[in-house]
Amino acid sequence: MKQEIITSLSLLDKEIFNISKYIYDNPEKSFHEYKCSNYLINILKKYNFNVIENFINMPTAFYAQYGNSHPKICFVCEYDSADGLGHITGHNLISSISIGAALSLIKAIDKIGGSIIVIGCPGESIGSSKVTMAKQGVFKDIDVVLMAHPDTITAESGSSSALIPLEIKYTSENGVSFRPISSYSALDAGLLTFNTINALSKGFDSTTSINGIIVNGGTSPSLLPSSWTGRFYIRGAHMGYIEQIEKKVRELVKFISSFLEVYGEVSLYELPYEELITNSTLSRIFSHNLKESGLIQIAPPKHTLSSLSLGSVSHIVPSIHPYISIIEDDSIKYSSAEFAMATISQFAHEKVLKTAQALAVTALDLINKETLLNEVKLEFNKNIKKE
Repeated sequence: MKQEIITSLSLLDKEIFNISKYIYDNPEKSFHEYKCSNYLINILKKYNFNVIENFINMPTAFYAQYGNSHPKICFVCEYDSADGLGHITGHNLISSISIGAALSLIKAIDKIGGSIIVIGCPGESIGSSKVTMAKQGVFKDIDVVLMAHPDTITAESGSSSALIPLEIKYTSENGVSFRPISSYSALDAGLLTFNTINALSKGFDSTTSINGIIVNGGTSPSLLPSSWTGRFYIRGAHMGYIEQIEKKVRELVKFISSFLEVYGEVSLYELPYEELITNSTLSRIFSHNLKESGLIQIAPPKHTLSSLSLGSVSHIVPSIHPYISIIEDDSIKYSSAEFAMATISQFAHEKVLKTAQALAVTALDLINKETLLNEVKLEFNKNIKKE
């Protein structure tokens, strides 16, 4: 059956490249990926996947399934671009890899059972839909989630930072700035908050940070700002730790509001991301299959300080998020215009095919060998109990 996967990918060669190229040529911002999601949906329908469009009331999300039994192996598609910058993070290749892997498994599913799930996840760059789907129970009936991310290195799946996105708002009385007054403005409260958070962050461990921007701080120097808004990302290795920091920030806002006699409120303006828990058993199987496909040089697990929406999924179902180098020129940096251009090179396409093969064979291993899937789930259950 492994040879059938390889043969299928060979026959799908042009179609898989066309996915990469179409999404590259039609960059769409988060949650507005109408052309790209429709393109992927039509391909899946062509190969007889049962597709739910407008999935969980997200116009550019979809849920596609081939087969009707367990185990259910899920591949993830991402297809939004950085607004105005194109596919500098290679989401076009995430889709071509996942679709390629899914389509190459059709004949195997017909013979041995199981199911292949492909979930279209819009908005990865801004408030990813995967987090919403995780909250709504989409992944609870799935056995394993597999995906691979384009990068400048090939590395095993590692960890990511947990993330809490906070919005802080202050409101105060109106007035003109040239009149002597004894009260504080919303801007005073905001600046004090910003500076205090920056000072507090110096005491955090090396894996924890708070980054913020001022969204609103007034409209004219001649007017006292009656409103101020700041947005902050609290990142850290573990959700439990940064939840304690969140609590301190909320206490800080409460104190400043009382001390300066302004009204302050704190809210989440996006959904939090939990840290990624890589299933090492699953990662080991995939890495073996990746080497078998021809990608021999694999770096140790990559631990990123950024946040991944798959992190929230990995607390529900065994998951991996390995990285695949798609560049020949080592001077090309990730998230650059040159990286985006590299996604449609022949070199990158060859990496896409090999990665799709490794993902598909990994899925086949899990469907064929119940003991292997049980080992994956046993590790997952142990990890979850440790939390």
